[in-house]
Amino acid sequence: MNYHIHTDAIKNYLIPEDISKNKVSFIYANEADLLNLALFGKTAKEWSEKNPTLEGNIRDYATAEQLVVLANLENLNAQFIKQEIFPQERLVKLNQIAIEQLKLLLNYAQKRLGERR
Repeated sequence: MNYHIHTDAIKNYLIPEDISKNKVSFIYANEADLLNLALFGKTAKEWSEKNPTLEGNIRDYATAEQLVVLANLENLNAQFIKQEIFPQERLVKLNQIAIEQLKLLLNYAQKRLGERR
């Protein structure tokens, strides 16, 4: 659902009416890479170039914690887009949030592991 919230915000706030389909795809890809940079520190293309033998994309190899954070970032980025925050500022904010949430989730997972022992 967060994916749809994110793509609707892109469609409604970032894509001009009189733009070619090619450029529309580019805008969606840029926003996906903004999330990739915020969470993984690299674009899809950079990941592909460093992992030529792996099939799929960077998100296919994400941990459960990273996928939770990604869903949260999609929702937050949609709100930031609606607030007309520039991409570079969104990237900084999203990266800070990603780091904070990943630390929290990983600490929680580690705590639960300790409780099981």
